[in-house]
Amino acid sequence: MKGIILAGGTGTRLHPATLVVNKQLLPVYDKPMVYYPLSTLMLAGIREILIVSSPDCLPHYRTLFGDGSGLGLSITYAEQPRPEGLPQAFTIGRDWLAGAPAMLVLGDNIFFGNGLGPMLRRAVASVEAGGGATVFSYRVEDPRRYGVIAFDDQGRAVSIEEKPERPRSSYAITGLYLFDGTVCDHAATLTPSPRGELEITDLARRYMDAGTLHVEAMGRGFAWLDTGTHDSLLEAAEFVRTIQHRQGIQIACLEEIAYLQGFISREQAEARGRALAKTAYGRAILTAIEDTPAPLPLGERRKGDRRQG
Repeated sequence: MKGIILAGGTGTRLHPATLVVNKQLLPVYDKPMVYYPLSTLMLAGIREILIVSSPDCLPHYRTLFGDGSGLGLSITYAEQPRPEGLPQAFTIGRDWLAGAPAMLVLGDNIFFGNGLGPMLRRAVASVEAGGGATVFSYRVEDPRRYGVIAFDDQGRAVSIEEKPERPRSSYAITGLYLFDGTVCDHAATLTPSPRGELEITDLARRYMDAGTLHVEAMGRGFAWLDTGTHDSLLEAAEFVRTIQHRQGIQIACLEEIAYLQGFISREQAEARGRALAKTAYGRAILTAIEDTPAPLPLGERRKGDRRQG
């Protein structure tokens, strides 16, 4: 499984804040927005990652992450000349994917919750073993703002609509998607909607019609935040601040995740933590090293170890 972060777009709803900087590089409380979707891919156990953004913004991402080796990752970059819909990520990344299944996460989406890592890894294992696609649903107050998925009495997806005037359910599709190795072929045959863009709901509907779409519900205890407006950006920052201050943890601390997942060594994590030791972010890395024995390779567990990772 490979991962794609779609971090393009013009961010017009955040103007003037995004007139000179890419939206996904804006801070959400104490770290760049892009840290959050990257942490989601890392929690899923994904180490090969493609960041798709506009040509003028890619140099900033290269400065921020380099080749990803400092996090035990392999990060590649691809240009999105102009935004033409979410499925465009698969046409841009077709050669890079080379037939591999993919997890796509939107660069302005934040996911948080106890058990998120295990949920993601189960979804990855399911697509890798059986093909098809998995989307994540979340109950929302105003589903008209989202792609909406409806179910029959057996809990099977029966309809997917983009921003419907009369939603058939209150469940939105979040900005996190898993597709098997045929996704690029499907994406290449999509046609633009009346909005003039390729729609991710049309892509998911292909799998639904074939009976190979799985829906994973994010219920109570999970948070899904979209940071596309000034208000939602502030709400996300307040959420992150509240959790971190009350629980004494760091959300989307990449080096901490990399260490606990076994992507980087204790020495690598410690060096990064000491470099950032004046911040709560850096101290979280050092605390992870002190509180946790050297991790085993991803997927292995010591006898009696019940940590969820």
